[in-house]
Amino acid sequence: DIRAIEQVSRESGINIICATGTWRDIPRAFHTASPDHIASLYIREIEEGIEGTGIRAGIIKVANDKGGVTPEGEIILRAAARAQKATGVPISTHTWAPERVGEQQVRIFEEEGVELDRVYIGHSNDTTDIDYLTGLLTKGVWIGLDRYPGPTAGETPDWIARTETAKKLIDTGYGDQIMLAHDWNVTINMANRNTDHERKLRNPDGYLFITRNVIPKLKELGATDQEVQNIFVNNPKSFFEGS
Repeated sequence: DIRAIEQVSRESGINIICATGTWRDIPRAFHTASPDHIASLYIREIEEGIEGTGIRAGIIKVANDKGGVTPEGEIILRAAARAQKATGVPISTHTWAPERVGEQQVRIFEEEGVELDRVYIGHSNDTTDIDYLTGLLTKGVWIGLDRYPGPTAGETPDWIARTETAKKLIDTGYGDQIMLAHDWNVTINMANRNTDHERKLRNPDGYLFITRNVIPKLKELGATDQEVQNIFVNNPKSFFEGS
């Protein structure tokens, strides 16, 4: 709801960068569409605005999940790549790191000729596989360690393991290609409609979880103030500026 986003931005004073693109639930009409046709829709929202508002998208968001890149998912990725090349706007992906889906995404972006420093592979801290993560970083993409606080238990790491992985990547020399963020059910849970009380019990810090927990943990592990500044300020700035 672009009007709701506009209202939140104006009343809070926070600049919100809107996305164009397509999430996991790819419309059936796109299953047989050409990448160029879908790219034209993204380009319109980047260059002209979303739903006639004149509010232009500043990033392209696409998604592939468990099971990897499906045929229709590949169409979406190629559409995003072509829109990126036409506009210069960066790409952010939803992915499933335990199955190394980011590698499939990068392969398609390479085939499309996208400059990989304009690509952000999201949700990459759903794994602690350093070889997988450094393999992506070696290609030149950015990676998002962007699911904090993460699940309380299950198939992906807890927040401490996620933070230790971030520090390992810094120590390996990739501190200037990573970004950290929340994403994980900070205030809502779409799957089971948790009550507000349940959410607060699980994460009383809300959108301050990283500030109150992750940054102190990074520093405890030996991260410097400059490395923290890079992750949360300089790296996002460079990503959006294309620098």
